[in-house]
Amino acid sequence: MFYALNWFAVIALLALWSLAAWALHAVALWTVSNAGALTGAASGAGTIAVPDWLAPWVPPEVAQWASQLMVGFALFVDGLLQTAPTLAGGLTVATWVIWGIGSVLLVLLGAGLHLLIALWRRRGGSGSGPRTSSSLAAG
Repeated sequence: MFYALNWFAVIALLALWSLAAWALHAVALWTVSNAGALTGAASGAGTIAVPDWLAPWVPPEVAQWASQLMVGFALFVDGLLQTAPTLAGGLTVATWVIWGIGSVLLVLLGAGLHLLIALWRRRGGSGSGPRTSSSLAAG
């Protein structure tokens, strides 16, 4: 009975793992595929300025450095958004690899639990197993 419960739990976890991997892959693939439409969305980041109420306490060099940092970051984000749709094929491969590793680990978990149940039953943990001839002669 414990063997059946063990493998039922492993199969249920494997089904949940597969569903989660499929759902996350679908969401990530949709996001990556539609990221190219957002090109230019980060271009307004260079126009962000220090608020008027904070300007008296911020040195002008720091404000200029922060502005240049935001412009560089906006260019970096735009570059990523332009190349994101080409990553969709790699995302599928990565999802399959991660799903495979997780599935193998779940099956190994089930096999380990199977062995633990067998050792537990062999040591007489259940108390309902048949007695061998050597134990009859000793008792």
